[in-house]
Formats: sequence, structure tokens, C-alpha cells
Amino acid sequence: MNAVALFPTANPRIKSAFEELLAFGWKNAASCLFPVIIFVLLAVSKVVHVPHVPRYDLLLVLCLAIQIAMVRLGLETKREALIITVFHALGLMMEIHKVRLGAWAYPEEAYTKVCGVPLYSGFMYASVASFMCQAWHRLQLRFDGFPRPAIAFAFAAAIYINFMTNYLLPDVRWVLVALLVIAFRKAHVSFVAKDRVRRMPLLLSFTLIGTFVWIAENIGTYLGAWRYPHQANGWEPVHVSKLVSWALLVIVSLVLVNLLARKPESR
Repeated sequence: MNAVALFPTANPRIKSAFEELLAFGWKNAASCLFPVIIFVLLAVSKVVHVPHVPRYDLLLVLCLAIQIAMVRLGLETKREALIITVFHALGLMMEIHKVRLGAWAYPEEAYTKVCGVPLYSGFMYASVASFMCQAWHRLQLRFDGFPRPAIAFAFAAAIYINFMTNYLLPDVRWVLVALLVIAFRKAHVSFVAKDRVRRMPLLLSFTLIGTFVWIAENIGTYLGAWRYPHQANGWEPVHVSKLVSWALLVIVSLVLVNLLARKPESR
């Protein structure tokens, strides 16, 4: 169904804008394939139990199978799979550290737990990288005013280190936010939804993606993927302050994807 069918008497400019909006929405939805599959698995595994197979172990096996299938079917390149693997490792290290500090917990039993963290959990971080990799080629992303690679990588490293040390050392996330606003204030991302190049301030895209990840985090905790201390007696919404954390994580993801996915690769 297209805009002409929906609005046969509409102004051509309105039709074109609506078609472009539909194309933008569809390409973003298609880029979310892996994250959506993870949430479907979380929802189904909450009500459907496989005898003698712990839920977290089953999720790990299914996530691995889906990643292999996406590469085999050409939905993901080998380089993109490598990027996702890197994010899985970075996410898992952060999970182990945060769980040891009591920031959140994985209450269910599993054979594939390391220091209280199920191995499947790294795929929730990897799903952010998967979305970016998919959006990269579907929307033909291009960046203008992006800081030099060394500066961008330094920001990504500082954000990750702060996530790992903010329980032991002063939390400097707001200092990083201020510096990021200065460094990225002129940066824009260009994309093609249909047939025209559009531009968006990169800081706005960080905020929007971070917001969607925060919404996904609320869904994930509701489905029992993990649990924050304030949810010990029942589910409650994740605090809105987590929006900043996720927006910063999006920056780490984008910087690493930008560095690792620079060269074109045949699909």
C-alpha cells in the first residue's frame, strides 16, 4: 500500500512526503530485525518453557542460531557479524562488572552463566550494533562534521571506562555529555529514505536512538531479561536517568561501527 492509494486526492507534495515517511519507517523497522527477534524470544520464553533447558541457555542457543542464519541468508555480512561479536564481548564484560557491583541481576538459573551473567546477555548490546550496521546500508548513512577518528575513539573509550568505574570513581558522565555536545555540535548524519538525501543533527540521532533503547530496556526488564534492585518486589519502570546512559552507549556503538565498517563490503 502506498500514499497514492491511501490519499488519492491529496496534494502531490503531501503524497511524496508520506511515501518518504513510510520508506523511512520501513527501513528502520527492517534494520531492527535482530533486536525484534530477541524481544520476541524473551516474550515467548517467558510463557513457553522447554523441559530441562534453562531459559537463559535456550536464549543463547537461539541467538547464536539467528546470527548464523542472518549471515547465511545474506542479511548480514561477515564484517557486520564481527562487529556484533565485538559488541557482545564489550557488553558481556560490562555486565559481569555491573552485576558484581549489584547494579542489576539475572535471577534465573542457567548453565551458561559467568560470574552471575548469562552469556546471551551480550547479544542485547550486540543488537544495538546490529541495528546500526543494518541502517548503515539500508539508509545509506553518511556523516559530516564527524570528529577525527582518534578523537571519536577517545570519547568512546572514556564513556566505556566511565561505565566500568563510576561505582569506584567519580561519575563524570555529565562532563562527557558537555564535551560531546561541543565536539559533535556541527556533526550531521545524511540518509536516504526514498529518493532524496536528508540531514539530521547527529546529537539528535543519539538522543532518539537512546530513547528507543530505553523503551526497549523497559520491555526487557518486564519480560524478565534482567532485574534492577528497585524491581525486586515487582516490575517498575526503568528510571528516566538511564536515557543518558543509553545515549552515551549509542555514541560508543556508532564510533566503533564507523571505524570498523568504513570499507565497503559485498553482501
